[in-house]
Amino acid sequence: MKKLDTSKSTKESIFKAAVYLFYDHGFDGTSVRDIAKRADVNPATISYYFKGKQGVLEACFTHFFEPYLRFLQEEVEALNYVSADLCLKRAVYKILKFQSENHQLSRFIWREVSIDSQVVREIISSYLMKERHYMKRLFEQGMKDHALKKQPVSFLVIQLKSMLTMPFLHSQQLREVWQMFPQEYYFIDQYYKNIDQWIDLLLVSEAKEVMKKELII
Repeated sequence: MKKLDTSKSTKESIFKAAVYLFYDHGFDGTSVRDIAKRADVNPATISYYFKGKQGVLEACFTHFFEPYLRFLQEEVEALNYVSADLCLKRAVYKILKFQSENHQLSRFIWREVSIDSQVVREIISSYLMKERHYMKRLFEQGMKDHALKKQPVSFLVIQLKSMLTMPFLHSQQLREVWQMFPQEYYFIDQYYKNIDQWIDLLLVSEAKEVMKKELII
């Protein structure tokens, strides 16, 4: 009989317990003993696997941002053979679905990022730089694909990030929507359509502006 990897299951139990408590009480409002009690382990076990609460926090950011950035990176790499607007839309849907499947972790992460503490800033500075780089690449290539004039890409990045994060910062409202529409991914599918329309509107509006100027000339 194959032996279970108890070390892996113990580490996962600690991580899941921490995510639940961080989501519910915040990082500062959660102690190592709280995590140990929920995970049903000795507090020393947390030190062994994570080097303390700070290590658990770093693991949370790693578990969130590595997949999140991978979705963006995959679509940036696909720019060689797929249109930028399609790449951007695919990245958006992947990120929304991932956040929905990990909504407690997502809410905790974005809440901590919004607080902008020194600890969080040190952990995620490289993550946010990569995120900005990938989003800029997708928007800039979109402008080239559609022969559009250069737009303030930083504004577009902020708008997109706001649309991606806001539902998961409002957990109570999100739970109410899920209760009303319990079908799997129903909310994500509907919410994605709004961002999809925003991307199309962005391109169409800009194209119309270019056409107006050409007619005037």
